[in-house]
Amino acid sequence: MSDGTRTTAPDVVASVRDVSKVYELGGQPVKALDGVSIDFRQGDFVAIMGSSGSGKSTLLNLLGCLDRPTSGQYVLAGRDVARLDDEALSRVRGRYLGFVFQSYNLIQQLTVVENIEVPLAYRRPPLPAGRELCLRLARLVGLSGRLDHRPNQLSGGQQQRVAIARALVNNPHVLLADEPTGNLDTATSVEIMDLLDALNRAGRTIVMVTHEPDIAARAKRVVRLRDGRVASITENTRPAG
Repeated sequence: MSDGTRTTAPDVVASVRDVSKVYELGGQPVKALDGVSIDFRQGDFVAIMGSSGSGKSTLLNLLGCLDRPTSGQYVLAGRDVARLDDEALSRVRGRYLGFVFQSYNLIQQLTVVENIEVPLAYRRPPLPAGRELCLRLARLVGLSGRLDHRPNQLSGGQQQRVAIARALVNNPHVLLADEPTGNLDTATSVEIMDLLDALNRAGRTIVMVTHEPDIAARAKRVVRLRDGRVASITENTRPAG
């Protein structure tokens, strides 16, 4: 459509349609994604899996507006964002998306609350009562007693909790998590997944890349990619509550 909008089902917050991504490598085209179509519904919890080179990182980058597809549509919050320029993509990222990374990506000189506040520095107009919101999020992720600590004073699990709170501060439509438990031991991984599960049960839409089957089993759906294509989409059975 000429106005950049596209009608989707009311509960679909993000949708890729026949998306392909081609890179040039050594002068030769390499197709990282090949005709991928997936709908992400409000309250979804989707795990993306696949071997190295399957396209899962490329797909997450496209969903995060960090890259653009070579062809196809990406509709986010009812708008086709596949062809937006860099400035518009940056605005979309700040408004609609939250990111959680394997390596946490915290600023070492800042405290827990200050790290959570970072995305608010780019918000225009500024958010009233931003500090109070960050304190609430710190409590939500279980860091009430660590507000003035810096990252080097926190465990890996606590750092990832800060990263999750930071990702939530702009109330994103979709939370994107790239191997969120990849640097954590088993017990701490369970704690982080319990937190993500609680956020999802409260209505948060989560898309997560993982290579760990036990982590993927915590999601509602598992999308498996192979050679840039969707090999399967399976529903997980999760206990109610």
